[in-house]
Amino acid sequence: MIKHTEDFKQEAVRIALTIGLPRDRVASDLGIGKSTLGKWVSQYRPSDLVAVPQADLARENERLRLENRVLREEREVLKKPTQFFASQRL
Repeated sequence: MIKHTEDFKQEAVRIALTIGLPRDRVASDLGIGKSTLGKWVSQYRPSDLVAVPQADLARENERLRLENRVLREEREVLKKPTQFFASQRL
């Protein structure tokens, strides 16, 4: 009998609830029984699984905002030489 970690179980439940595939397909892809997956789904409430992805999304959102700000600043810096050379042709 294989002993699965709590992280594996929670990830299996998250996949089963969010990916849109039938549970028997998810169970076979993960190498576990359908009844085992059903037991895990009933054991872990969806609210337990939402907290972790929300934290990941918040970190990713903050990273993208920072990247966006840096790219805007870079774009503004690159506009200045373009405007300068465009005015020299006149």
